[in-house]
Amino acid sequence: MSGTRIASALAGVLLGMALGFVELAFLCVAAPARLIPPLRPAVARGLARLTALERARLSRRLGHGAAPREGGYAFLAARAVFGVTSAYICAATGFLAALLLAGGAWDLLWNEPDHVPLNLPGVRLVTRPGAVGLTAGALLAFVLVVLLVAVAALDRRLAVHFLGPGSEELMRRRIAELTATRSGIVRAVDDERRRIERDLHDGVQQRGVALAMLLGRARHDPGQAAELVGQAYLESRRLLDELRDVAWRVYPTALDELGLRAALDGVAERAGVPVTVHYGLTRRPASEIETAVYFVAREAITNAVKHARAHDILVVLSEDERTVSVTISDDGQGGADPAGGGLSGLARRVLALDGTFTVDSAPGGPTRIAATLPKAPPCE
Repeated sequence: MSGTRIASALAGVLLGMALGFVELAFLCVAAPARLIPPLRPAVARGLARLTALERARLSRRLGHGAAPREGGYAFLAARAVFGVTSAYICAATGFLAALLLAGGAWDLLWNEPDHVPLNLPGVRLVTRPGAVGLTAGALLAFVLVVLLVAVAALDRRLAVHFLGPGSEELMRRRIAELTATRSGIVRAVDDERRRIERDLHDGVQQRGVALAMLLGRARHDPGQAAELVGQAYLESRRLLDELRDVAWRVYPTALDELGLRAALDGVAERAGVPVTVHYGLTRRPASEIETAVYFVAREAITNAVKHARAHDILVVLSEDERTVSVTISDDGQGGADPAGGGLSGLARRVLALDGTFTVDSAPGGPTRIAATLPKAPPCE
């Protein structure tokens, strides 16, 4: 944390302590004033202004984003008690620390030397009262710093509890998130279909046309039929290889039959550059998760070889109690665009499964692509 952020957080904590007294005074006045109908609008305005001040303090000083829910009188009451209590404890600790530090320094600088024995278990020390005061003051100063950090943390948690989004807001956000991810997965499926169509049109179809032309020439030119049939045979082999590659890019049968490890080993063998796979999963994930992890790894490896011209690729799969993670690193030229067709499709696929997807690829530097997904899909 930078010095500016520390100073801002400290100012936020001190301002919160001061606001605690203001809020306590407001609540003392507002409690009887709410019983008088003409004063209720003024009390409501005061509540709104104090809540707005708290939002501004939390956002600008403590780094807590303003939340949409109103805290009401319960929030102000909790804030008043917390602010006054924390102010008293911190002020008392700071005053005592300053008193000990000042007294200890005065004793060491101006008073006559006087020795004080300290009998500790197994140890006997002789020191001056000023040294004891300075030590105790330094310890209390450290305690004060810890208290201020704790106050800032508790202040944020208090805001999250009272000002954080309610159940309706959380539901609204979840619905918006599901709507966005559903639209994203539909776009990802459409993009995948377009890519399959391009593979079939530019690869398989062209080789099929070439094969038909060779067979047609052999039919009309019996003198060169043997040579043309031989060329047609080679072209048919290439056509079969192309069909196999297209089918493998659509969905590898090894993923279902042999599992993720075997499927990734197949990707590594086809990559054309050294690919190291560290498989750290103890058991196979759910089918949807396994498929997403496979496509993330495959697309990242393909991009590293095709676009970044990488010479070495590392794939690491790991897990914890709830999630499965895959990280692909390469030593290529970098500059991968997260908004590109391939990576954006992967991001939509991962987000649809309640996962996270990150791309770190500075131009001219290495690339790191990571995805973390829950072990069970959201529908379970």
